[in-house]
Formats: sequence, structure tokens, C-alpha cells
Amino acid sequence: MTRQPFLHRVDSYDALWSQVNWREFPIPREFNLGSACIDEQDPTARAITIVERDRTSTDYTFGDIVERANRLANVLADKGIKRGDIVAIINPQSLQTAVSFMAIFRMGAIALPISHLFGPDALQYRFENSGARAVIVNQRRADSVREALGADSDVAVIVIDDGPDGFDALLAGASSDFEPVVTAAEDPALLIYTSGTTGNPKGALHAHRIVFGQIPIFEAAYDFYPEPGDVLWSVADWAWIAGIMDILVPAWFYGLPVIVDMDDRFDPERVVWLMREHGVTLSLLPATALRGLRASGVEGGGFAFRALVSGGEPLGAELTDWAREFFGCDVNDAYGQTEMNGLCAGSARVYPAREGAIGRPGPGNIVAVLDDAGNSLVGQSGEIAVDRHHPIVMLEYWKNPEATEGKFLGDWLLTGDVGTMDEDGYLWFESRKDDVITSSGYRVGPPEIEHTLGAHPAVAMAAVIGVPDEKRGEAPKAFVVLRDPQAASDDLAAELKTYVRDRLAAHEVPRDVVFVDDLPRTVTGKIMRRALRDD
Repeated sequence: MTRQPFLHRVDSYDALWSQVNWREFPIPREFNLGSACIDEQDPTARAITIVERDRTSTDYTFGDIVERANRLANVLADKGIKRGDIVAIINPQSLQTAVSFMAIFRMGAIALPISHLFGPDALQYRFENSGARAVIVNQRRADSVREALGADSDVAVIVIDDGPDGFDALLAGASSDFEPVVTAAEDPALLIYTSGTTGNPKGALHAHRIVFGQIPIFEAAYDFYPEPGDVLWSVADWAWIAGIMDILVPAWFYGLPVIVDMDDRFDPERVVWLMREHGVTLSLLPATALRGLRASGVEGGGFAFRALVSGGEPLGAELTDWAREFFGCDVNDAYGQTEMNGLCAGSARVYPAREGAIGRPGPGNIVAVLDDAGNSLVGQSGEIAVDRHHPIVMLEYWKNPEATEGKFLGDWLLTGDVGTMDEDGYLWFESRKDDVITSSGYRVGPPEIEHTLGAHPAVAMAAVIGVPDEKRGEAPKAFVVLRDPQAASDDLAAELKTYVRDRLAAHEVPRDVVFVDDLPRTVTGKIMRRALRDD
């Protein structure tokens, strides 16, 4: 670790929040995210451990990363890539992926991570919308990339083998000397497309300075990391902002090692083995992963964890309590979006969680809940917003000035999420603005009904949408995945309605309960209520 943390340990939220003032924070005029992550670290320190499918592992130092990033930058330059060009990366967590990010950043180009799970249509949309000039892709996905680009495309396709030996062979002919480009902190570095839960994905363009907004909130959520011996790992794919900005960048910004599992299937037994064997102390695990671990019956305990962060959806008290006991550490909710990752989080060592809340604004973060006129609300539902001057906020939606303009209201960036905030700054997420149900004159957020249904012992997962209703205007309709599909019956549907009625309010009781085998989800695991409405 070669740099000082932003925060020091404190024992109150006010003391934590006041350590950073983003309106006056001295972000350097010249700054490069890639150089900050690898050029400024001890070249002999471990940067990454690659765990193969047979459970053998190989360590690479920051010096190894710099050399490979230099060579890859020269390969890209030979393909005509220059400052400001967009380079797509389609590869799971790996040495190659990490090196690709650093090479692109240090060239002054823009990294465009894309999920390796996407098919040709999804790839084509992102290639055409972004205007990518090159694609770095593994051999397994190369044909899909070429199909998406078309036979007449002049986009450079750089195919990397799955193993480090193949990657090194690709780089062998390139020089290991490369001088990183001097970039401004405001220059674009990262283009990530939203998951498209409410329409066509939009490209959120972020500047190099995103890291300054990112790190402090994760210092708080990760129990005031960095500490000697900290090791980070997550199942989260680096194609999404949570993967790269909550794990890879926070680790390398402080010269800490990251664990990468080359078996990217979610196997609970292997996940538990990996975390124990490699001494993981800090991790990001979404609720879907925690539910998978709990359902598997694998035993907990014996971990080196200091803190665990979860995001994507509120955990709820039951799952939080289970995870705390299983991992033996604090479990902190975090909330953010592709456009502004890391707005609110918990920090259990500093202040207690409140049931259902997704934390409080991170250090220096100005977050509010607004009515339609832009007035702040306390204790009432409204749209969650963040100060647009925060370094974590995107520059713009790529090639979409109309959507960019609609995302801002005065000094606020609007999240499109509905929530409530209490007088102490705790934030409760209710739903996407598009998902709000108006039933009998009341605004209903689907997640509250979904969490209640999910607490029933027969239910594995649930999704709720609004449907037209003559008496109520709209009424909730629930799609339910059962733990035992054979248990589906009219009696169980009636029981679930009563279960909701006994715990919530009459206007939140689903009019219909439909049993389904699965729910439509994005590749990040988010429920696509839009797909349910369209059906």
C-alpha cells in the first residue's frame, strides 16, 4: 500500500460523513485511473491470484501487470487505437481482463466492458451504439463478435486465448516499453451500458476521476480498509460497474491483491473453499449469491472476513442475519447505479443498520429524496437523487443528449428510483419509478411485496407488477417461483395472499398469484419486470 486512505476510523456517522467535502475536494487536474492502479504500486507486491479450475493457482505481481499492460497497449496502438477511442472487452474475470482495463486506461482510450454472456444481437447494439474501434475477446466468444460486427467491419478483433500462456504469446512480439498518456481527471475512461431493465441499454460514460468518489464509501463499507493482509474477491463480473469499481479498482488503488476464479460457475462448495483457502477478507456478494449459499446447505465459519458488502437489492433482516452468522463479519448493504455507483452504504462498526434500509449517504455524499418539483422530502416517497457535482457521477449518456438532459434536474442527478429517507439520512429503496403501482390511491413498491412473499417457506423467489383493475386503478400481480414446483395449487395461492395481507396492507395484496418456473432476469440477476408486463 503506497497511498494514505481517505478516511480514518471514527465512532459516529456525522464524523464519518464530514471527512470528505466533494465541493472542495482537491481532485488533481491530471490523473489517470490505470496509472494510479498499477504504476504507483510496489512492483514486487502480489496483484492478482488466478485460481484454475483444478484449484491450482498462480500469483502475478504489479510488475507483471505493468509489463503486460505495456505490451497490450503497444498491440492496440499497432491496430490504430489512439486516445479517445473505445475498446470493448468481452471476457470473464481473468488476468487478461484486468490487464486489458489497465492498458486501455493508460492509453487514454475508453474501456467498454461487455458481458461474455451476451449473444450477437446484444453485442451488435453495443458495438453500433458505442462506435467501438477494437474488441478484445476470448476464443470462445470470437465467432459471436464477428457475427455481430459483420463481414465488412473494420473494427479490430483481438482474440486472446483462455490461458495466460496464450495471452503472453500474443504479447510476445510487442515492446514492453510504453509511456502512459497524460490524461485529465475529467477525461472519459469507462463506458458501461445499463442493464436495460426499463428499455434499451444506455451507455454511461465515466471519467478517470470516478475513483475519487468511489473509494471513500467503500472504505466505510469495507470496515475502513485497507489493512495489511486484505484480500478481495467477488462473483461479480467485471463487465458491470459493481465488479470493476467495487473490487478490482478498490483493491489495486491501494496495492491489494485480487483473487480470480477461472471457474465462473456459481458452485457454493467451491465458493466457500476459495474464500477460506485464499484468505479473502473483503467481498461483494449480491443477494442472489447469498441466497444460493444459504439454499445449498454448505457450512459456514472458518473465514478471514472483516466485512462483506451486498448490493443490487435490499437484503432484508433475515438474509442479513444469516450472512452475518455464516461469514462471521459485518454485512453492509450498498446502493448505487451504473450512472453513479456507490451513493449509500452501511458501516456497521460506526452506526447500526435499520431494518430494510440500504444505508446512509457515503462520506461527503449529498443524497436526497425529491418530489416532482425537486423539493426534498423526509419520510415521504419520492425520487432518489444525488448531487451532480460528485466525482462518481457519470459525464453523460453516450450519444444520447436527450436522455442525459432528462437525467439531471438543477444540481441533482435523478436515479429513477423511488425511496424514502428518514430524518437521520437512512434510505429505503421502494422500486424503480417505472415499477411503482398506484393501487386504491396508494403508491406501492413491488420490492416490499416481493420480500414478504419471499419470506414464506414455500417461496424461492417472487416478482410483482401492476395490472389494470376496475376498482383499484391498478392491482399487484405476483409471479412466484416455488421451492417445490409440485406444491403449486389454488390453496397455496390463497395462502400467499393471506400471508401478505397479515403483514402489509390490503392494497398491497396481490390480486393474482401466478406460479412460474423462473423469472426473467438480466445477466446481472435483476428481475426484468418490464418483460413480465410485456407478456
